[in-house]
Amino acid sequence: MGQMPLVDDLRTLVGNAHVLSDPDTRAPFETDWTRRFSGLALLVVRPGSTEEVAAVVSACAGAGVAVVTQGGNTGLVGGAVPAPTPRTTGPPGPPVIVSTTRLDTLGEVDNAAAQVTAGAGVTLARLQRHAAHAGLSFPVDLAARDSATVGGMVATNAGGLHVMRYGPMRSQVVGLEAVLPDGSVVSRLSGLVKDNTGYDLSQLLVGSEGTLAVVTAARLRLVPGHPERVVALLGLGSTADAVAAVDGVRRRVEGLQAAEVFYADGVDLVCAHAGLPRPFPVDTPVYLLLECAAMEDPAPALFAALGDAGVDDAATAVAADPSGCERLWAYRERHTEAISSLGVPHKLDVTLPLGRLAEFETAVRKAVQAAAPDSRLTLFGHVGDGNLHVNVVGPPPADETVDEAVLELVASMDGSISAEHGIGRAKARWLHLARSPAELGLMRRLKGAVDPDGLMNPGVLFG
Repeated sequence: MGQMPLVDDLRTLVGNAHVLSDPDTRAPFETDWTRRFSGLALLVVRPGSTEEVAAVVSACAGAGVAVVTQGGNTGLVGGAVPAPTPRTTGPPGPPVIVSTTRLDTLGEVDNAAAQVTAGAGVTLARLQRHAAHAGLSFPVDLAARDSATVGGMVATNAGGLHVMRYGPMRSQVVGLEAVLPDGSVVSRLSGLVKDNTGYDLSQLLVGSEGTLAVVTAARLRLVPGHPERVVALLGLGSTADAVAAVDGVRRRVEGLQAAEVFYADGVDLVCAHAGLPRPFPVDTPVYLLLECAAMEDPAPALFAALGDAGVDDAATAVAADPSGCERLWAYRERHTEAISSLGVPHKLDVTLPLGRLAEFETAVRKAVQAAAPDSRLTLFGHVGDGNLHVNVVGPPPADETVDEAVLELVASMDGSISAEHGIGRAKARWLHLARSPAELGLMRRLKGAVDPDGLMNPGVLFG
């Protein structure tokens, strides 16, 4: 089947309004959020049900056309947009982007099981509100909550702000529905906690970045809502001080769910970009934001832990009301948009052993300076789980010198080259730094068994 018959077939399957062929209407789907990765698509198709996804994927397979799955397009490693250059793997020609945003069905909360079934196109913010109406909470949280979708979060095993308490997306998935490369559907949405019947196919698809299947729905666990919340912003002297403070609070305060670190240069940038006031009357090199949530007020225990740690009152701000908490969180959450305002960033999310996080912070500043002397580096991250986001603005998008320097440094310090964003296209050439030859061989064999024609997201993960 050629491309023109495929276009006609897809219009018949999903409706003419949901097959986007005009270059101007395709363009927002062809470039990722960072603006660093972009490639041409044959079409953008927006199916409205699992059955339509299956029909679309089957038609693409019959035509020998690759499929790139896209959710909210908030990814940061180029994994949900077409390849920027001609591919060396998969079928020739531009792919079809399958947008899952219309798969937005959200089931009733199962209070007894504390679970809910959500379509792949449901946004994180909507899922959170839905759970809250039932007195529960969805435990994964991201700054991109208004745009990020369940399907994309499953595909990338998204992490976010609360991993230290609840784990990443993988820990919340109790079942998936997905369309395989030949158009067949696998569905396990019963939510059974005990189901010891062979391979866990749902967990195989979590973090697979669209290279094995199109996720269409997920059965997700929920957790109790914690009505009492307190947020503290602290000014500290070093990354080592931040790691020590988190360790002390984690040992003494029940309900610590976020521990975010950022630095003076990042605060300067955020305040200038967003018009925020300075956090404290004194400036400090390092900032640590802590959030605790529980059934009973966690503030007294947090104050006691911080007092024993000798935290400077002049560099401390605490809030327990929603607007105050939001005000303090803004210093951290507005980093991403502020960095993007400077230009197209090289974004490298990495994980280090906690005992080496302070060492890495010093070393990565030197490595970036050596690799890109005229660049601007901004660091922030989730200090509770050893995840730092390395953001470099200055080098051209295609220049990977600084990427290589940072990722090789991470590998030399027993870290991971991807903490939560995935490998995508951005880091595919360095996957060997994080996986052994035996692991890579097994991953490729799995890919070949499920997707023998290389139709699903070619170039992502494996390069």
